[in-house]
Amino acid sequence: MLGRLFLATAALLCTLAPVPGRQDVTPAQEAAPFAPRRYVAYRTATPIASDGRLAEPAWVAAPWTEAFVDIEGDSRPRPRLQTRVKMLWDDVNFYVAAEMEEPDLWGTLQQRDAVIFHDNDFEVFIDPDGDTHAYYELEVNVLGTPWDLMLLKPYRDGGRAIDAWDIAGLQVGIDTRGTVNRSRDRDDGWTVELVMPWEVLREAATAGKPPQPGEQWRVNFSRVEWQLGIVDGGYAKVLKPGSNQPLPESNWVWSPQGAINMHMPERWGYVQFSSRPAGSSPADEFVVEPNEGVKWALRRLYYRQRAFRTKTGRYAGRLAELDTSGIEVDGLEFRPEMKVTDSLYEIVAPGFGGLRLHIDQDGRVWGTKSAPKGAH
Repeated sequence: MLGRLFLATAALLCTLAPVPGRQDVTPAQEAAPFAPRRYVAYRTATPIASDGRLAEPAWVAAPWTEAFVDIEGDSRPRPRLQTRVKMLWDDVNFYVAAEMEEPDLWGTLQQRDAVIFHDNDFEVFIDPDGDTHAYYELEVNVLGTPWDLMLLKPYRDGGRAIDAWDIAGLQVGIDTRGTVNRSRDRDDGWTVELVMPWEVLREAATAGKPPQPGEQWRVNFSRVEWQLGIVDGGYAKVLKPGSNQPLPESNWVWSPQGAINMHMPERWGYVQFSSRPAGSSPADEFVVEPNEGVKWALRRLYYRQRAFRTKTGRYAGRLAELDTSGIEVDGLEFRPEMKVTDSLYEIVAPGFGGLRLHIDQDGRVWGTKSAPKGAH
């Protein structure tokens, strides 16, 4: 794939961010329904100015996503502030706009690639080919300061953030409805508008190409919101009683993760790229790819292998040790096979349309064409 050599080289040469601790999935999280959000992104006939105002006809016509929910899903209370997103695209760029209610506009970080989620922020996650490896993250605060990075694989699989990777040509537009860092008044919110060139985003895409009409990319959005108080006339994070540590932040997302962990790309939403202009009627229908259900079934076995190794110090050598009885795929008999060594494994299952779906110990998932019957 185009760019793989670059990615491997970048991983060696760049400054790497710290790796978070191990984040395994609980049985309840694994068994939660697979119901990612879906969105159809329409085209814009004219380029979009990144001013945060969303006044162009294409933005006005583009649909909003559902309002964000808690990162853990319906088991947690609904966010107290609304967040929603729109998307557009053309041959050159991917456009994302987010509108956020916010009574206290606050930001401190002004250096690119600072750890932006230490402020209130808006975040974008993109996995072009949907294999859960080689994906992008972009964070922006109300000051318009970006942190853009790439991960070759999720933290749970030993991945590290490549801070030296940048979205060349990135444009960030911020529109505030209130006054930033002024604690004596009440604000209404802020809008962020992002312009991201395909020239960079295609780096991890299938065949190194921008999306084609009808193609689907895995995408998610997150919003980090801290609890703020007023100290000496300015804003400060509210601390835990008897501590100098802030209270935990809220994490609100478009497609719920089922856990406090954005680095589970298998839980992200789907964006389908339409060839039609925004405002087209009737609206395009989202086409559900049935093999995504097979991938999710394999992902559940991957979770169980991780849990098995944590408990026993080895991978299960037989599927019977993982208990596949409760894992099903609508419209298809799920018949996985597994090969295991001391340090590696691969699980394969037949899918729809003559595909065979694979997952390995690093969590990467991919498909191959089944050989025709009688072929040698």
